[in-house]
Amino acid sequence: MSYTALAVLGVVGALLLDLVVLRTRVVTRRVFWTAYAIVVVFQLLTNGWLTGRGIVRYDPAAIIGGARVRFLGDGRLFYAPVEDLVFGFALVLTTCSVWVWLRPGEEEDR
Repeated sequence: MSYTALAVLGVVGALLLDLVVLRTRVVTRRVFWTAYAIVVVFQLLTNGWLTGRGIVRYDPAAIIGGARVRFLGDGRLFYAPVEDLVFGFALVLTTCSVWVWLRPGEEEDR
């Protein structure tokens, strides 16, 4: 299975966890999107540095785009494959959803 397919499955799984399983509805809150905007800036900086310098490499058959590492275009954004943003969103959403669900004494969020 490609990184692209796994990243999309990760987002679907994170959304189901948030909205259906845990019912925390984190994704419907403005505070989540504000926090995510901050996280994504640093994700782009970190991923861009790691992939732009060749520290992390991806199999071109597993991602959108080709083997050539570009700053923008050909399935890349700040050198990193767009799949990294998709997968990162799934990780952040899952973490925030579980965090809210585990918070003691905050029953209205459940």
